Amino acid sequence: MHSRVLWTFLALVAAACAERPSVEYDGPYRNEVRRAIPQLEKATGLTFTSPPKLEERDRDEVREFLERQFAEQLTPLELAGTEAAYKRLGMIPDTMDLRAFLLDLLTEQVAGYYDPATRVLYVVKDGSPEITSVTVSHELVHALQHMHFPIDSTRSLKGDNDRQVAMQAMIEGQAVYEQMSIMLGGSDMGLALPGGWDNVREQIRSAQASMPKFASAPTLLQETLLFPYIAGAEFVRQFKRARPGAVPYAPAPASTEQILHANKYLDSVPDLPTRVTLGAPRGAEVVHEDNLGEFETRLFLYEHIKDIGGAAAAAAGWDGDRYQLVQVGAGNGIVWLTVWDDAVEASEFRDRMERMVERRFATRRGAGGEGSARSWTVRGRSLHLEQTEIGGRAVVIWEDLPAGTRPGVLNRAAVRLEQP
Repeated sequence: MHSRVLWTFLALVAAACAERPSVEYDGPYRNEVRRAIPQLEKATGLTFTSPPKLEERDRDEVREFLERQFAEQLTPLELAGTEAAYKRLGMIPDTMDLRAFLLDLLTEQVAGYYDPATRVLYVVKDGSPEITSVTVSHELVHALQHMHFPIDSTRSLKGDNDRQVAMQAMIEGQAVYEQMSIMLGGSDMGLALPGGWDNVREQIRSAQASMPKFASAPTLLQETLLFPYIAGAEFVRQFKRARPGAVPYAPAPASTEQILHANKYLDSVPDLPTRVTLGAPRGAEVVHEDNLGEFETRLFLYEHIKDIGGAAAAAAGWDGDRYQLVQVGAGNGIVWLTVWDDAVEASEFRDRMERMVERRFATRRGAGGEGSARSWTVRGRSLHLEQTEIGGRAVVIWEDLPAGTRPGVLNRAAVRLEQP
């Protein structure tokens, strides 16, 4: 599945050359498929083990497919929990119906998709010839990937949002990188594209006006829609430089930290995230539980402090996290534990979190107190921020609970930090 905003840009740099395909194909978009197959096989080092299958779909059929995907991948309870958690974190508006908005957004965005369940590549009928050509070649990469790697395995990663986003970035990133590399005659995109990926991102931003739902989406949804394509392709570019002829499937990236900092995947001893188990909270019921990862931690900070560099720097020492959306007597709240590479990184994150409180809740500087723990009662909320150690690891604890709820809902005695 891919974004029409991104493909509008990609279509501008498209170029083609004819080579003999390794498998016969006589279905829809015959010329595009026959041209793309040998190019993609050469670029990836993988081969099509059977001819691809292509079909056309209209917008109504796309929406029906998306609705089935929502039903299969997220139960209503899981989606409601995710929505409530992001609202409590202030990353989407309190009035947003997340399911309805995502359906509208993705219906607007999708120009084509590959369905692993049917192993069929679907192309939306109303695309321009240029976008359709790009769509076909991109989705062919996914069909090729699925012949060598279970790309649908991301669906099984329940409760591990960070790993799921990382794997999706690897899958989409390889498709974007190989496609663009072919368009540019096999060149390294970081060198061949004027301004590199920063310019690509800006080109996409400038195209937002033509996509009303995308333009109106919160930063969280815009960035998570683009991350697999932009950051994923940059990850694959660095991977191919370091390991020419290999594919980034064995193993797949374990975190968005590895996508953002490819050296943490490529090093002889990869930097794997600490796995966090929170256990049962004190005096509360768990409604929903998951993690954010470095990428969404960065987005959370940026949403509230509006400092791109500061948010990225504060999130860069991330080593693991886990949050629980909890229900207490007076309403819902969120408890969140983040693990850091060292105490210095934890301190930087804690300081940025304090700036977050000041900006988001309009508190004065120093109102939370001094020392390693800070507390505020503001706007009907009881907020607690603390830097401490658990099992010898530097951690930061954040609790956002209804006013009158005592800190300590996150049960520190039940926390388990597992080193990979």
